Amino acid sequence: MKFFCGCLISLSLLCISQARCSSLDREAFSVTNYDLNVRIEPAQQRLAVRGKITLRNDSQTPQKIAVLQISSSLDWRSIRAGDKAVEFVSQLYTSDIDHTGSLSEAVASLPQAVPPRATIDLEVGYDGVVPLDAARLIRIDTPEMTANSTDWDQIGANFTALRGAGYVAWYPIATGGASLADGDSLFEALDSWKHREAGSKMHLHVVVTDDRDRPLAVIFNGVRCEGREATGAQAQAEYDCAYQGLGFNAPTLVLADYLALERPDIEVFYVRGHDAAAAEFGDVAEKVEPFISDWFGVRREKARTADLPFPDAAPFESGSLLLTPLANMDFNVAGLAAVHQLTHAAISSPRLWIEEGLPHFAQALYLEQQKGRQSAIDYMGVHRLAFSESEKSTTLPRSDDQASRSLINTTNEEIYRSKAMCVWWMVRDMIGDSALKKALAAYKPEQDKEPSYMPKLIQAQTPRDLEWFFDDWVYRDRGLPDFKVESAFSRKTMTDLYIVTITVENVGAAGAEVPVTVTYAGGTVTKRLEVRGKGKAVTRVEVTGAPQEVVVNDGSVPESDVTNNVYKIESSKIDTSPPAK
Repeated sequence: MKFFCGCLISLSLLCISQARCSSLDREAFSVTNYDLNVRIEPAQQRLAVRGKITLRNDSQTPQKIAVLQISSSLDWRSIRAGDKAVEFVSQLYTSDIDHTGSLSEAVASLPQAVPPRATIDLEVGYDGVVPLDAARLIRIDTPEMTANSTDWDQIGANFTALRGAGYVAWYPIATGGASLADGDSLFEALDSWKHREAGSKMHLHVVVTDDRDRPLAVIFNGVRCEGREATGAQAQAEYDCAYQGLGFNAPTLVLADYLALERPDIEVFYVRGHDAAAAEFGDVAEKVEPFISDWFGVRREKARTADLPFPDAAPFESGSLLLTPLANMDFNVAGLAAVHQLTHAAISSPRLWIEEGLPHFAQALYLEQQKGRQSAIDYMGVHRLAFSESEKSTTLPRSDDQASRSLINTTNEEIYRSKAMCVWWMVRDMIGDSALKKALAAYKPEQDKEPSYMPKLIQAQTPRDLEWFFDDWVYRDRGLPDFKVESAFSRKTMTDLYIVTITVENVGAAGAEVPVTVTYAGGTVTKRLEVRGKGKAVTRVEVTGAPQEVVVNDGSVPESDVTNNVYKIESSKIDTSPPAK
């Protein structure tokens, strides 16, 4: 049954007297288990799903109304609890969590109220088409070509890709509204959903109706599904996709006429004619693997790359799976992509600042190895721009916002990816490569039950007290530091050396250890200085020539303001008088 409402739901069907659409608790339930039979007709762009899902009541009160959502290009057909049909109404719900810009929402009246933390099994059925659709991007004035290269999900005759919530809700979800036009609301809604369903599992039985000579390759979350003998018509193929935990990855299903290139550490699925590109990407991955294993240990799983047949398509990564156009790839970029993938394959975590921060950190390390420290800092600088703006745009008072935006709690992708990368780099600068490698080697994701687990592993590798650092950067979000050289007093010694006494002030609330560089006629000297939030610190630097300027921060520590980092030393103010006896 299908019904569209502007404000009031059909009360006779649901027996929820005088309830308004806006009063629905769309996040009361999470789906903890999916066991779905998925039929795909590539030529018709058609998807039909029947299967069982398990709902868990995550609210504090018993719930008799369940809200389930799928892409607006799909239609609900049935919902059953046991052997009884469940009454529901279907309505459109505007949300950019789907590429169409809206969801087909089923508001179902359950047979009985489900207590908090209890579960209920439902059998669901829905079908429809999944064409290329970039409506959500076009309505915020994104150029059509750019929109289509970003939202390239579709069922097609030769290629099918369904990236899940955030792109295409091809399986049932339950989440609140989200709009690309409303700041970070989409990313917050998506990350909230991922956190609620991080422990969920999914199993697929896929039937592909297709009369081609060669069966399509079916890849689910980076793992190739096993084909099995068809039980019905000859013009179809069947595949079993093993149960997988979702973690923080939206379930991604890919069907294509792929060939596969197997390497010890990576498997590359590629479109026919892209053989050379696939081989080159495999070569790049093999070259960077020793670097990754040195830092993060032996891989837990094989990394996988799947070729996108659209040359302008934006790459997408989900865990150790990368979807990217291989043709005409810039193989400088390929090195970074391979580093990211292989890091995911080597280390995993239930915490996003570790799960996503470390692969980005690895990319910076790789650039440093290939092109030097400045290249890595420049790369991190690009990422700093994004989260620096995010830091400025928060509407909550900083005191209220510290916990929600912290690395351990944030749902902001720019923070748990880009800011986390910088945090890992700062830790590495403070304790050194060897100590950080030992901490990473000791990390066991199954033992990560408390936010302090990883910081304690790091602390165990150094005699320094780093609690202040983790409090400012990991447990809380105290914003960014703002360093300035308050003064630099220079004095010439009797041995023709110069002693520069430097006072650095941090007017920001977050502390950090920052490099301080003195430039003199013969070169530069750098020392590191710990400057706590809202504090000052002093260091003395000895140089062999007349000092010219002092620079605090080389770009390795993210700051809110870098325009005040340089202090010029006037030669007329250098004390050249002999020291008192």
